[in-house]
Amino acid sequence: MKVYYSIEDFQKLEKAVVTTGTFDGVHHGHRKILNQLNRVAKNIGGESVLLTFFPHPRMVLQPDLDIKLINSQREKIELLKSTGLDHLIIHPFTTEFSRTSSLEFVRNILVNSIGAKKLVIGYDHHFGRNREGSFEHLKEYGPLYGFEVEEISAQDIDDTTVSSTKIRRSIEEGTIGVANQYLGYPFPITGKVVEGERIGNTIGFPTANIRVKDSYKIIPANGVYAITVNFPGRSESPAIKAMCNIGIRPTFGGKFQTIEAHLLDYDGDLYGQELKLNFHQRLRSEMKFSDIEALKNQLQEDEKAARAALRAH
Repeated sequence: MKVYYSIEDFQKLEKAVVTTGTFDGVHHGHRKILNQLNRVAKNIGGESVLLTFFPHPRMVLQPDLDIKLINSQREKIELLKSTGLDHLIIHPFTTEFSRTSSLEFVRNILVNSIGAKKLVIGYDHHFGRNREGSFEHLKEYGPLYGFEVEEISAQDIDDTTVSSTKIRRSIEEGTIGVANQYLGYPFPITGKVVEGERIGNTIGFPTANIRVKDSYKIIPANGVYAITVNFPGRSESPAIKAMCNIGIRPTFGGKFQTIEAHLLDYDGDLYGQELKLNFHQRLRSEMKFSDIEALKNQLQEDEKAARAALRAH
């Protein structure tokens, strides 16, 4: 998969099969679109193209909402690589770009810049200024600009329509199992291990304190989770079982949210290293304990629960 960070960097294709959207999460619904995109491209001897945007349009148009995203840009690129996509264009989304009309978007970008011969879009897709463009507009523009358009119906899981919004809500509520079912993979957080207060060392549960670089990355609800840990870039290294605490550490009078991973059956220096945390199951909510002994006892129970949950996964 070739990656471009602007439409201007892309060279127009002879037979481009195109889809467009934010694709946050690269969830089951997105994969259905991308699978069809790749099939169509193969059938006509063309190449598949996803045109997406960064920042997320709502981050630019509704900054007060402080929207959080399922994937960092790096995570999204890695997920898209696994889909068989030929070309990924990540175009900068700006206030000026948001004023592009639906007609200009189709004519200037999809057709003249990318070379679209066929468009594959998701159910209820909208585009252009104020989301004015629709499937009906595309069917109208198609004969005029020489492309065909195909709409993919809603992708359902247990009769619940998949959407990035619903996945974000599940993550924020801590219902990771539901989010993972929609995503089709364990929700990840990637970050660097930084110096902490070393409280875990004193109670027999040393933790890696994770600093997440991207401020827009969504963080699950406070609590304890069963996770696995990978070292990005080390494809040969197996996932390590672990448990993770997200919260303010009320037993120690904490005031700021931290992300701390305790790796099971692992002994090594992690400071400065990058870790990918894969969230599998929420074990419990965050609690304040009466004393350190009560906390240690609960952590021992958490470890048993984490091991059992990870065996199931």
